[in-house]
Amino acid sequence: MVTARPLWQGRTLALIGIVLVAFSLRSAVASLSPVIDHVADDFPVPPVVIGLIGAAPPVCFAVFGLLTPLFERRFGLERVAVTAIALMAAGMLLRGFAGESVGLLASTALVFAGVGSGNVLLPPLVKKYFPDRIGLMMTVYSTTLAVSTFLPPLVAVPVADSLGWRVSLGMWGLFAAIALVPWVGLLLRERAAPTVAAAESVEDDPTDGRHDMQDAVAVATGPISTAPANRRSFGRLWRVPLAWAVAVVFATSSTMAYVSFAWMPAMLVDIGEVTPATAGFLLSLFALVGLPCSLVVPVLVVKYHATRPLFFVGVTSGLIGLLGLLLAPTVALPLWVCLFGLSAIMFPLSLVLLSIRSRTPESAVALSGFVQSIGYAIAAVFPLLVGLLHETTAGWQVPLIVVGSVLVLSIPAGIVAGRRRTIEDEWERRHGRW
Repeated sequence: MVTARPLWQGRTLALIGIVLVAFSLRSAVASLSPVIDHVADDFPVPPVVIGLIGAAPPVCFAVFGLLTPLFERRFGLERVAVTAIALMAAGMLLRGFAGESVGLLASTALVFAGVGSGNVLLPPLVKKYFPDRIGLMMTVYSTTLAVSTFLPPLVAVPVADSLGWRVSLGMWGLFAAIALVPWVGLLLRERAAPTVAAAESVEDDPTDGRHDMQDAVAVATGPISTAPANRRSFGRLWRVPLAWAVAVVFATSSTMAYVSFAWMPAMLVDIGEVTPATAGFLLSLFALVGLPCSLVVPVLVVKYHATRPLFFVGVTSGLIGLLGLLLAPTVALPLWVCLFGLSAIMFPLSLVLLSIRSRTPESAVALSGFVQSIGYAIAAVFPLLVGLLHETTAGWQVPLIVVGSVLVLSIPAGIVAGRRRTIEDEWERRHGRW
Protein backbone atom coordinates (compact mmCIF):
# COMPACT_ATOMS: atom_id res chain seq x y z
CA MET A 1 0.00 0.00 0.00
CA VAL A 2 1.35 3.42 -0.97
CA THR A 3 1.57 5.87 1.94
CA ALA A 4 0.25 9.34 1.16
CA ARG A 5 2.76 12.17 1.44
CA PRO A 6 2.60 15.93 0.83
CA LEU A 7 1.75 16.79 -2.77
CA TRP A 8 4.88 18.90 -3.28
CA GLN A 9 7.37 16.60 -1.51
CA GLY A 10 10.08 15.53 -3.94
CA ARG A 11 7.87 16.06 -7.03
CA THR A 12 7.32 19.78 -7.49
CA LEU A 13 8.64 19.67 -11.04
CA ALA A 14 6.24 16.86 -11.94
CA LEU A 15 3.27 18.76 -10.49
CA ILE A 16 4.10 21.95 -12.39
CA GLY A 17 4.86 20.00 -15.55
CA ILE A 18 1.56 18.09 -15.48
CA VAL A 19 -0.45 21.29 -15.03
CA LEU A 20 1.34 23.13 -17.84
CA VAL A 21 1.06 20.22 -20.26
CA ALA A 22 -2.62 19.71 -19.44
CA PHE A 23 -3.26 23.37 -20.19
CA SER A 24 -1.51 23.09 -23.56
CA LEU A 25 -3.38 19.94 -24.60
CA ARG A 26 -6.73 21.71 -24.87
CA SER A 27 -5.65 25.27 -25.67
CA ALA A 28 -3.93 23.87 -28.76
CA VAL A 29 -7.29 22.58 -30.00
CA ALA A 30 -9.56 25.43 -28.86
CA SER A 31 -7.50 28.43 -29.98
CA LEU A 32 -7.74 28.11 -33.78
CA SER A 33 -11.41 27.93 -34.75
CA PRO A 34 -12.43 31.24 -33.08
CA VAL A 35 -9.99 33.21 -35.29
CA ILE A 36 -10.31 31.30 -38.56
CA ASP A 37 -12.22 34.28 -40.05
CA HIS A 38 -9.29 36.55 -39.21
CA VAL A 39 -6.92 34.11 -40.88
CA ALA A 40 -9.12 34.06 -43.99
CA ASP A 41 -8.74 37.83 -44.29
CA ASP A 42 -5.02 37.34 -44.97
CA PHE A 43 -5.12 34.31 -47.26
CA PRO A 44 -7.79 31.93 -48.61
CA VAL A 45 -8.73 29.01 -46.38
CA PRO A 46 -10.77 26.62 -48.57
CA PRO A 47 -13.64 24.69 -46.96
CA VAL A 48 -11.75 21.44 -47.53
CA VAL A 49 -8.87 22.75 -45.42
CA ILE A 50 -11.25 23.83 -42.67
CA GLY A 51 -12.79 20.37 -42.79
CA LEU A 52 -9.40 18.70 -42.55
CA ILE A 53 -8.41 20.94 -39.65
CA GLY A 54 -11.64 19.99 -37.89
CA ALA A 55 -11.02 16.28 -38.46
CA ALA A 56 -7.32 16.45 -37.60
CA PRO A 57 -7.55 16.29 -33.78
CA PRO A 58 -9.32 12.92 -33.36
CA VAL A 59 -7.43 11.39 -36.30
CA CYS A 60 -4.02 12.42 -34.93
CA PHE A 61 -5.07 11.42 -31.42
CA ALA A 62 -6.04 7.96 -32.67
CA VAL A 63 -2.82 7.45 -34.67
CA PHE A 64 -0.50 8.66 -31.93
CA GLY A 65 -2.52 6.82 -29.34
CA LEU A 66 -1.31 3.66 -31.08
CA LEU A 67 2.29 4.83 -31.62
CA THR A 68 3.00 6.46 -28.25
CA PRO A 69 3.11 3.22 -26.19
CA LEU A 70 5.71 1.90 -28.65
CA PHE A 71 7.83 5.03 -28.22
CA GLU A 72 7.39 4.92 -24.45
CA ARG A 73 8.69 1.37 -24.22
CA ARG A 74 11.75 2.35 -26.25
CA PHE A 75 12.60 5.74 -24.73
CA GLY A 76 10.70 6.07 -21.44
CA LEU A 77 7.84 8.27 -20.24
CA GLU A 78 9.79 11.47 -19.65
CA ARG A 79 11.73 11.45 -22.93
CA VAL A 80 8.59 10.90 -25.00
CA ALA A 81 6.79 13.58 -22.96
CA VAL A 82 9.53 16.12 -23.74
CA THR A 83 9.31 15.26 -27.44
CA ALA A 84 5.52 15.62 -27.44
CA ILE A 85 5.66 18.99 -25.68
CA ALA A 86 8.31 20.22 -28.12
CA LEU A 87 6.07 19.24 -31.05
CA MET A 88 3.14 21.10 -29.53
CA ALA A 89 5.18 24.23 -28.87
CA ALA A 90 6.78 24.24 -32.32
CA GLY A 91 3.48 23.63 -34.08
CA MET A 92 1.60 26.35 -32.20
CA LEU A 93 4.36 28.87 -32.81
CA LEU A 94 4.57 27.94 -36.50
CA ARG A 95 0.82 28.43 -36.90
CA GLY A 96 1.38 32.08 -36.14
CA PHE A 97 3.81 32.30 -39.07
CA ALA A 98 1.66 30.43 -41.62
CA GLY A 99 1.53 32.21 -44.99
CA GLU A 100 -0.99 30.00 -46.74
CA SER A 101 -3.57 27.32 -45.98
CA VAL A 102 -1.26 24.34 -46.54
CA GLY A 103 1.24 25.73 -44.02
CA LEU A 104 -1.58 26.29 -41.55
CA LEU A 105 -2.76 22.70 -42.00
CA ALA A 106 0.77 21.28 -41.71
CA SER A 107 1.58 23.19 -38.52
CA THR A 108 -1.78 22.21 -37.07
CA ALA A 109 -1.04 18.54 -37.81
CA LEU A 110 2.29 18.96 -35.98
CA VAL A 111 0.44 20.42 -32.99
CA PHE A 112 -2.00 17.54 -32.83
CA ALA A 113 0.76 14.96 -33.18
CA GLY A 114 2.21 16.31 -29.94
CA VAL A 115 -1.20 16.59 -28.33
CA GLY A 116 -2.05 13.01 -29.33
CA SER A 117 1.03 11.71 -27.53
CA GLY A 118 0.46 14.01 -24.56
CA ASN A 119 -3.10 12.70 -24.16
CA VAL A 120 -1.73 9.18 -23.78
CA LEU A 121 1.19 10.08 -21.50
CA LEU A 122 -0.43 12.34 -18.90
CA PRO A 123 -2.51 9.71 -17.01
CA PRO A 124 0.49 7.33 -16.68
CA LEU A 125 2.69 10.24 -15.56
CA VAL A 126 0.13 11.02 -12.86
CA LYS A 127 0.17 7.37 -11.81
CA LYS A 128 3.96 7.27 -11.75
CA TYR A 129 4.66 10.46 -9.80
CA PHE A 130 1.52 10.63 -7.65
CA PRO A 131 0.47 7.05 -6.84
CA ASP A 132 -0.72 8.21 -3.42
CA ARG A 133 -2.69 11.20 -4.79
CA ILE A 134 -4.30 9.87 -7.96
CA GLY A 135 -7.76 11.28 -7.17
CA LEU A 136 -6.45 14.74 -6.35
CA MET A 137 -4.05 14.89 -9.28
CA MET A 138 -6.64 13.65 -11.78
CA THR A 139 -8.88 16.43 -10.44
CA VAL A 140 -6.10 18.96 -11.03
CA TYR A 141 -5.39 17.49 -14.46
CA SER A 142 -8.99 17.33 -15.70
CA THR A 143 -9.84 20.75 -14.22
CA THR A 144 -6.91 22.28 -16.07
CA LEU A 145 -8.18 20.65 -19.25
CA ALA A 146 -11.63 22.15 -18.65
CA VAL A 147 -10.24 25.64 -18.02
CA SER A 148 -8.10 25.48 -21.16
CA THR A 149 -11.16 24.44 -23.17
CA PHE A 150 -13.33 27.49 -22.53
CA LEU A 151 -10.59 30.09 -21.93
CA PRO A 152 -9.05 30.28 -25.45
CA PRO A 153 -12.39 31.03 -27.21
CA LEU A 154 -12.96 33.88 -24.76
CA VAL A 155 -9.61 35.62 -25.34
CA ALA A 156 -8.61 34.53 -28.86
CA VAL A 157 -10.85 36.96 -30.74
CA PRO A 158 -10.10 40.05 -28.59
CA VAL A 159 -6.37 39.38 -28.93
CA ALA A 160 -6.74 38.86 -32.68
CA ASP A 161 -8.69 42.11 -32.98
CA SER A 162 -6.07 44.12 -31.12
CA LEU A 163 -2.77 42.38 -31.96
CA GLY A 164 -3.59 40.21 -34.96
CA TRP A 165 -4.42 36.55 -35.44
CA ARG A 166 -0.74 35.55 -35.58
CA VAL A 167 -0.20 36.70 -32.01
CA SER A 168 -3.49 35.14 -30.95
CA LEU A 169 -2.40 31.74 -32.27
CA GLY A 170 1.29 31.89 -31.44
CA MET A 171 0.95 32.97 -27.82
CA TRP A 172 -0.36 29.55 -26.80
CA GLY A 173 2.91 28.04 -27.99
CA LEU A 174 4.71 29.98 -25.26
CA PHE A 175 2.81 28.06 -22.58
CA ALA A 176 3.83 24.78 -24.20
CA ALA A 177 7.46 25.96 -24.42
CA ILE A 178 7.42 26.83 -20.70
CA ALA A 179 6.04 23.33 -20.00
CA LEU A 180 9.31 21.91 -21.36
CA VAL A 181 11.30 23.32 -18.45
CA PRO A 182 10.11 21.04 -15.60
CA TRP A 183 10.24 17.90 -17.76
CA VAL A 184 13.76 18.62 -18.95
CA GLY A 185 14.63 19.14 -15.29
CA LEU A 186 13.18 15.73 -14.44
CA LEU A 187 15.22 14.12 -17.22
CA LEU A 188 18.39 15.65 -15.84
CA ARG A 189 17.48 14.49 -12.34
CA GLU A 190 17.03 10.90 -13.54
CA ARG A 191 20.65 10.83 -14.70
CA ALA A 192 21.76 11.00 -11.08
CA ALA A 193 22.40 7.64 -9.44
CA PRO A 194 19.23 6.61 -7.60
CA THR A 195 21.16 4.82 -4.92
CA VAL A 196 22.97 8.01 -3.99
CA ALA A 197 19.70 9.90 -3.83
CA ALA A 198 18.18 7.21 -1.68
CA ALA A 199 21.14 7.17 0.72
CA GLU A 200 20.99 10.94 1.12
CA SER A 201 17.28 10.77 1.82
CA VAL A 202 17.73 8.15 4.54
CA GLU A 203 20.63 10.04 6.11
CA ASP A 204 18.78 13.38 6.21
CA ASP A 205 15.48 12.03 7.55
CA PRO A 206 15.72 10.32 10.97
CA THR A 207 12.19 8.96 10.63
CA ASP A 208 13.00 7.26 7.35
CA GLY A 209 13.81 4.06 9.13
CA ARG A 210 10.14 3.27 8.78
CA HIS A 211 10.59 3.02 5.01
CA ASP A 212 12.50 0.59 2.86
CA MET A 213 15.01 1.58 0.20
CA GLN A 214 12.34 1.80 -2.51
CA ASP A 215 10.39 4.38 -0.47
CA ALA A 216 13.57 6.37 0.05
CA VAL A 217 14.17 6.52 -3.69
CA ALA A 218 10.55 7.62 -4.21
CA VAL A 219 10.87 10.45 -1.70
CA ALA A 220 14.15 11.63 -3.17
CA THR A 221 13.38 11.45 -6.86
CA GLY A 222 9.59 11.64 -7.12
CA PRO A 223 8.56 8.58 -9.17
CA ILE A 224 7.78 5.25 -7.62
CA SER A 225 9.82 2.34 -8.86
CA THR A 226 8.16 0.45 -11.65
CA ALA A 227 8.24 -3.02 -13.11
CA PRO A 228 9.69 -3.56 -16.58
CA ALA A 229 7.20 -2.84 -19.36
CA ASN A 230 5.48 -5.89 -20.82
CA ARG A 231 5.79 -5.67 -24.60
CA ARG A 232 2.66 -7.75 -25.06
CA SER A 233 0.45 -5.59 -22.81
CA PHE A 234 -0.96 -3.44 -25.60
CA GLY A 235 -1.79 -6.43 -27.79
CA ARG A 236 -3.52 -8.23 -24.94
CA LEU A 237 -5.93 -5.34 -24.41
CA TRP A 238 -7.78 -6.26 -27.61
CA ARG A 239 -8.97 -9.37 -25.75
CA VAL A 240 -9.93 -7.63 -22.49
CA PRO A 241 -13.62 -6.54 -22.31
CA LEU A 242 -12.82 -4.03 -19.56
CA ALA A 243 -10.40 -2.20 -21.86
CA TRP A 244 -13.03 -2.05 -24.59
CA ALA A 245 -15.60 -0.77 -22.11
CA VAL A 246 -13.35 2.11 -21.01
CA ALA A 247 -12.62 2.83 -24.69
CA VAL A 248 -16.34 3.08 -25.50
CA VAL A 249 -16.97 5.41 -22.55
CA PHE A 250 -14.10 7.60 -23.72
CA ALA A 251 -15.35 7.47 -27.34
CA THR A 252 -18.82 8.57 -26.22
CA SER A 253 -17.40 11.52 -24.29
CA SER A 254 -15.20 12.54 -27.22
CA THR A 255 -18.07 12.21 -29.68
CA MET A 256 -20.27 14.54 -27.64
CA ALA A 257 -17.47 17.09 -27.42
CA TYR A 258 -16.32 17.11 -31.05
CA VAL A 259 -19.84 17.10 -32.48
CA SER A 260 -20.73 20.03 -30.22
CA PHE A 261 -17.66 22.12 -31.01
CA ALA A 262 -18.12 21.46 -34.72
CA TRP A 263 -21.86 21.98 -35.09
CA MET A 264 -23.55 23.39 -31.97
CA PRO A 265 -23.33 27.10 -32.95
CA ALA A 266 -24.86 26.48 -36.38
CA MET A 267 -27.47 24.17 -34.90
CA LEU A 268 -28.51 26.64 -32.21
CA VAL A 269 -28.87 29.44 -34.76
CA ASP A 270 -31.14 27.24 -36.86
CA ILE A 271 -33.33 25.54 -34.27
CA GLY A 272 -32.99 27.90 -31.30
CA GLU A 273 -33.53 31.10 -33.30
CA VAL A 274 -30.62 32.88 -31.63
CA THR A 275 -27.93 35.13 -33.05
CA PRO A 276 -24.47 33.77 -33.87
CA ALA A 277 -23.05 35.73 -30.93
CA THR A 278 -25.55 34.09 -28.55
CA ALA A 279 -24.80 30.69 -30.06
CA GLY A 280 -21.10 31.26 -29.38
CA PHE A 281 -21.87 32.17 -25.77
CA LEU A 282 -23.96 29.00 -25.38
CA LEU A 283 -21.07 26.94 -26.75
CA SER A 284 -18.83 28.47 -24.05
CA LEU A 285 -21.53 27.61 -21.52
CA PHE A 286 -21.49 24.02 -22.78
CA ALA A 287 -17.73 23.89 -22.21
CA LEU A 288 -17.99 25.60 -18.81
CA VAL A 289 -20.30 22.89 -17.48
CA GLY A 290 -17.36 20.52 -17.72
CA LEU A 291 -15.39 22.47 -15.10
CA PRO A 292 -17.32 21.38 -11.98
CA CYS A 293 -17.43 17.86 -13.41
CA SER A 294 -13.64 17.88 -13.58
CA LEU A 295 -13.46 19.03 -9.97
CA VAL A 296 -15.68 16.41 -8.36
CA VAL A 297 -15.68 13.33 -10.60
CA PRO A 298 -12.10 12.07 -9.94
CA VAL A 299 -12.54 12.30 -6.17
CA LEU A 300 -15.93 10.58 -6.27
CA VAL A 301 -14.55 7.74 -8.40
CA VAL A 302 -11.33 7.16 -6.45
CA LYS A 303 -12.76 7.64 -2.96
CA TYR A 304 -16.34 6.35 -3.31
CA HIS A 305 -16.11 4.08 -6.38
CA ALA A 306 -18.98 6.00 -7.99
CA THR A 307 -18.17 5.02 -11.57
CA ARG A 308 -21.58 3.66 -12.55
CA PRO A 309 -23.73 6.34 -10.84
CA LEU A 310 -21.68 9.12 -12.43
CA PHE A 311 -21.83 7.46 -15.83
CA PHE A 312 -25.61 7.22 -15.68
CA VAL A 313 -25.91 10.83 -14.57
CA GLY A 314 -23.91 11.84 -17.65
CA VAL A 315 -25.96 9.68 -20.02
CA THR A 316 -29.34 10.67 -18.56
CA SER A 317 -28.53 14.38 -18.49
CA GLY A 318 -27.21 14.26 -22.04
CA LEU A 319 -30.35 12.52 -23.29
CA ILE A 320 -32.65 15.01 -21.55
CA GLY A 321 -30.68 17.90 -23.05
CA LEU A 322 -30.89 16.39 -26.54
CA LEU A 323 -34.60 15.71 -26.08
CA GLY A 324 -35.14 19.36 -25.13
CA LEU A 325 -33.21 20.54 -28.19
CA LEU A 326 -35.24 18.17 -30.36
CA LEU A 327 -38.74 18.93 -29.03
CA ALA A 328 -38.62 22.42 -27.52
CA PRO A 329 -35.46 24.21 -28.69
CA THR A 330 -36.82 27.74 -28.26
CA VAL A 331 -37.89 27.06 -24.65
CA ALA A 332 -35.18 27.16 -21.95
CA LEU A 333 -32.39 26.80 -24.51
CA PRO A 334 -29.59 27.46 -21.96
CA LEU A 335 -31.03 24.71 -19.76
CA TRP A 336 -30.93 22.15 -22.59
CA VAL A 337 -27.36 23.14 -23.42
CA CYS A 338 -26.28 22.79 -19.78
CA LEU A 339 -27.97 19.41 -19.40
CA PHE A 340 -26.35 18.15 -22.58
CA GLY A 341 -23.07 19.60 -21.30
CA LEU A 342 -23.28 17.30 -18.28
CA SER A 343 -22.41 14.45 -20.61
CA ALA A 344 -18.89 15.85 -20.04
CA ILE A 345 -18.91 13.84 -16.80
CA MET A 346 -17.67 10.93 -18.88
CA PHE A 347 -14.41 12.67 -19.81
CA PRO A 348 -12.81 12.98 -16.33
CA LEU A 349 -14.41 9.64 -15.52
CA SER A 350 -12.52 8.06 -18.42
CA LEU A 351 -9.25 9.70 -17.38
CA VAL A 352 -9.48 8.32 -13.85
CA LEU A 353 -10.31 4.85 -15.16
CA LEU A 354 -7.05 4.85 -17.13
CA SER A 355 -5.20 4.97 -13.82
CA ILE A 356 -7.34 2.87 -11.49
CA ARG A 357 -8.07 0.10 -14.00
CA SER A 358 -4.35 -0.68 -14.35
CA ARG A 359 -1.73 -1.84 -11.84
CA THR A 360 1.44 -0.12 -13.07
CA PRO A 361 2.41 3.00 -15.04
CA GLU A 362 3.48 0.71 -17.89
CA SER A 363 0.08 -0.95 -18.16
CA ALA A 364 -1.52 2.48 -17.74
CA VAL A 365 0.42 3.64 -20.82
CA ALA A 366 -0.85 0.63 -22.77
CA LEU A 367 -4.43 1.16 -21.59
CA SER A 368 -4.24 4.89 -22.24
CA GLY A 369 -2.96 4.32 -25.78
CA PHE A 370 -5.57 1.65 -26.49
CA VAL A 371 -8.50 3.64 -25.10
CA GLN A 372 -7.59 6.91 -26.73
CA SER A 373 -6.72 5.45 -30.12
CA ILE A 374 -10.02 3.55 -30.27
CA GLY A 375 -11.99 6.42 -28.73
CA TYR A 376 -10.68 9.13 -31.01
CA ALA A 377 -11.03 6.93 -34.10
CA ILE A 378 -14.72 6.55 -33.31
CA ALA A 379 -15.13 10.22 -32.41
CA ALA A 380 -13.57 11.32 -35.73
CA VAL A 381 -16.48 9.78 -37.63
CA PHE A 382 -19.37 11.62 -36.01
CA PRO A 383 -18.65 15.29 -36.77
CA LEU A 384 -18.44 14.33 -40.44
CA LEU A 385 -21.51 12.09 -40.17
CA VAL A 386 -23.57 14.80 -38.47
CA GLY A 387 -22.63 17.29 -41.18
CA LEU A 388 -23.59 14.81 -43.91
CA LEU A 389 -26.92 14.00 -42.25
CA HIS A 390 -27.70 17.68 -41.78
CA GLU A 391 -26.99 18.37 -45.43
CA THR A 392 -28.99 15.42 -46.77
CA THR A 393 -32.01 15.89 -44.47
CA ALA A 394 -31.94 19.72 -44.43
CA GLY A 395 -32.53 19.67 -40.67
CA TRP A 396 -31.13 18.77 -37.28
CA GLN A 397 -33.64 16.16 -36.11
CA VAL A 398 -31.86 13.12 -37.55
CA PRO A 399 -28.39 14.27 -36.39
CA LEU A 400 -29.72 14.82 -32.85
CA ILE A 401 -31.29 11.35 -32.83
CA VAL A 402 -27.99 9.82 -33.98
CA VAL A 403 -26.07 11.61 -31.21
CA GLY A 404 -28.64 10.42 -28.66
CA SER A 405 -28.27 6.87 -29.96
CA VAL A 406 -24.55 7.00 -29.20
CA LEU A 407 -25.36 7.75 -25.56
CA VAL A 408 -27.85 4.90 -25.35
CA LEU A 409 -25.54 2.38 -27.00
CA SER A 410 -22.75 3.24 -24.53
CA ILE A 411 -24.77 2.06 -21.50
CA PRO A 412 -23.48 -1.57 -21.49
CA ALA A 413 -19.90 -0.27 -21.66
CA GLY A 414 -20.54 2.00 -18.67
CA ILE A 415 -21.75 -0.98 -16.66
CA VAL A 416 -18.66 -3.06 -17.50
CA ALA A 417 -16.30 -0.13 -16.86
CA GLY A 418 -17.75 0.11 -13.35
CA ARG A 419 -16.30 -3.26 -12.38
CA ARG A 420 -13.81 -2.75 -9.54
CA ARG A 421 -10.93 -4.67 -11.09
CA THR A 422 -7.90 -3.97 -13.26
CA ILE A 423 -7.14 -5.04 -16.81
CA GLU A 424 -4.53 -7.39 -15.35
CA ASP A 425 -7.18 -8.95 -13.07
CA GLU A 426 -9.50 -9.53 -16.01
CA TRP A 427 -6.76 -11.01 -18.18
CA GLU A 428 -5.60 -13.37 -15.44
CA ARG A 429 -9.14 -14.60 -14.83
CA ARG A 430 -9.49 -15.48 -18.51
CA HIS A 431 -6.00 -16.36 -19.75
CA GLY A 432 -3.63 -16.85 -16.82
CA ARG A 433 -0.64 -14.75 -15.77
CA TRP A 434 -0.47 -11.18 -17.21
